[in-house]
Amino acid sequence: MEKLKKSRCQFWSNRASNYLTSVLFCTGLILGSCETKQEEKKEVKSITAAEILGNPDYQAISYGGYRQKSREVQPTINELKDDMKILHAMGIRILRTYNVQLQQAPNLLEAIYELKAEDPEFEMYVMLGAWIDCLNAWTDLEPDHNVESPQNEGEIARAVALAKKYPEIVKVIAVGNEAMVRWAASYYVQPEVILKWVNHLQDLKTQGELPADLWITSSDDFSSWGGGDASYHTEDLEALYNAVDYISMHTYPYHNTHYNPQFWLESNDPKDLETKEVVDAAMIRSRDFAKAQYDSVAGYMKSIGINKPIHIGETGWATVSDGFYGEEGSRATDEYKQGTYYKLMRDWTNSEGISCFYFEAFDEQWKDSQNPLGSENHFGLIDLQGKAKYPIWDKVDAGTFDGLTRDGNQITKSFNGNLEQLLETVKTPPTKNEF
Repeated sequence: MEKLKKSRCQFWSNRASNYLTSVLFCTGLILGSCETKQEEKKEVKSITAAEILGNPDYQAISYGGYRQKSREVQPTINELKDDMKILHAMGIRILRTYNVQLQQAPNLLEAIYELKAEDPEFEMYVMLGAWIDCLNAWTDLEPDHNVESPQNEGEIARAVALAKKYPEIVKVIAVGNEAMVRWAASYYVQPEVILKWVNHLQDLKTQGELPADLWITSSDDFSSWGGGDASYHTEDLEALYNAVDYISMHTYPYHNTHYNPQFWLESNDPKDLETKEVVDAAMIRSRDFAKAQYDSVAGYMKSIGINKPIHIGETGWATVSDGFYGEEGSRATDEYKQGTYYKLMRDWTNSEGISCFYFEAFDEQWKDSQNPLGSENHFGLIDLQGKAKYPIWDKVDAGTFDGLTRDGNQITKSFNGNLEQLLETVKTPPTKNEF
């Protein structure tokens, strides 16, 4: 899928404004306190990425704790601790983060560290993302996809420092996020750049600078891992397969309801079915679409003679959209569809021993700050007012969130838990003629 998916890329451009200031601040904070933190370490339960990933007792999720319209307002450690308590109550045990340029990731690790100190039974682990860019990314200059950004070296150094500082929490480092897929036109790099930094981290493990059981990967679109266009099938990609400890692939049937909608559209002569029946069938097709992309990556891996675990680094379903995925587009967007997709994906991946870092835990409004109805703002399972969306209504009913709050709000059900009211917002997919 060569066409740029603007709704998946554009929100990252907001990150550039305070880039250098944040980099310098984070570097000094991390490096300056590593030695002190090591002295404070206590004996803790030891578990490895190999034991966590694919284990249904260790549910995974993608996490960002930003509440405001700008990432200049960083979540506090207390806010992050509140989020961790909510996710822990839900059964989440491993989080995925995206960069160490800003203060959220260091603060998140400190929040988890403090919670573990307060309660030795508290478990939460992190797949730590290191953001990778090409030269001139997010500037007025033409991106040079054949040359990497000079900022990448510092990003990797910060990730290394955090992994050394919190070895009992950081179990995976992911080099880049959708950093090789060509529709990420603002910043993507060639596979050799990702390979360079993966090899660097693996060398640090060999030298004893990083824990030997720390897993290294890159988290990218299924096509970047060879599951799509054959133009991605390069020697560097094969070398990357050999270098990583496992493959972290992304699959988004939600976005493909617009960009590749054959699986989504109804026939031109729909049967006389209730809306719920039509939508349920469409969501099964969506799950099967994700399975097919997973299988395509597995098939390519087998074709090059490699056998490593494949886990899902991202998949999700938005609940609001005034763009491609809303009522005037693919009609993919509402809480009922999100809830159905969430259950189908959890059931499938749990049964197959696949970790699924579902995107995402909480809504974040900075991603499309100029458009409150932009879909990127609404992938969370919990909204900014503390409303649990349809996928996790059952957890509210079970008392999972009793005594827990987010920003002073108790966790209650969206639509006041009224399913009929929710179903009134649900649209069936367009027919082929309508689309």
